[in-house]
Amino acid sequence: MTQPSLAQELESALRDPDPGARQLALAQLEDLSDPELIHPLIAAVRDEDPTVRALALGHLEDLGDPRAVPAIIGALEDEETHVREAAAATLREIRGSEAAPHLINAVRHEVPFVRTSVIVALRELRDPRALAHLEGALEDPAPEVRREAVLSLAYLRRPESAPALRARLRDPDAQVRQVAIGALDALSGGALDALSGGALDALHASGGALHAPDAPALVEDFAALLSDPDWRVRAEAAIVLGRSAHGLAAPHLRSALDDSAWQVRKESALALGRLRAASAAPDLIRLLGSDLPDLRKAATQALGELRAASAEAPLQRLLGDADVEVRKAASRALDAIRTGAGRHETFARD
Repeated sequence: MTQPSLAQELESALRDPDPGARQLALAQLEDLSDPELIHPLIAAVRDEDPTVRALALGHLEDLGDPRAVPAIIGALEDEETHVREAAAATLREIRGSEAAPHLINAVRHEVPFVRTSVIVALRELRDPRALAHLEGALEDPAPEVRREAVLSLAYLRRPESAPALRARLRDPDAQVRQVAIGALDALSGGALDALSGGALDALHASGGALHAPDAPALVEDFAALLSDPDWRVRAEAAIVLGRSAHGLAAPHLRSALDDSAWQVRKESALALGRLRAASAAPDLIRLLGSDLPDLRKAATQALGELRAASAEAPLQRLLGDADVEVRKAASRALDAIRTGAGRHETFARD
């Protein structure tokens, strides 16, 4: 008599009326080498017992078989939170181009959690057929779906997505605006300046999405976000502008040193240091008198990067600061000023 296969044994065990027995059969399943196991596992995703459903999804995650995608998408609507989360985790591990059509069809599903989960899965799949659908999801009515679509397009780094992402800088949701800033920075290779010579060649070679004429406009877009109602968006804009190596950024960042949120003032100070914006030295020296140690430290670091000789006396006073990190930063800044004055490159032409 022919020995039953592992898949047949599992099918039989999953017909047991006792949910505990079905759970045990799945919990003890270790050998996933039989490709036919996919069938009883898919059936178990619809089991009446939520623990059985979650265990089956865990095995499907290990298999990564695209044949399971329709069943997994169905499980994203499960009444139990832990089963829905297991389904989302499983979907991220599916590989194979056969999965793409099922995922693409679900991008417009009526449930936002399903849409979000399939967008993440499409990102991991890296199928070029998904690009237009991910860009379409940027207009989704649910902000969490738009956020995930922005993050997915940033992950894929496709230059043609830059215009659609720029539109999200004006999204009504603050978190979408925030992630759109980072996404556009990622697409540009983290260098937004209209550079020349070898630096421009390096930007293009690295897959930078923005051509030279676009860079100043994007810097202005980010600078406009320094007036955003949400401080997190303003802080993100300051961080990215500090990587822009563009003289257009410096005046806006100097104005942001008076922002109502200390986090924005901090990031603006650090950004001005990275830009080597020499004209910002008086504003940064003023920040050395802040009541907040984080601000004093940020201004100190920036002045050290500027090699600002005018800051030497106030930095000297910070060697006795109550905060140990400020004292350390002041010491390093003074060393930089005394040993490197005049030897650094000025990137920001402000």
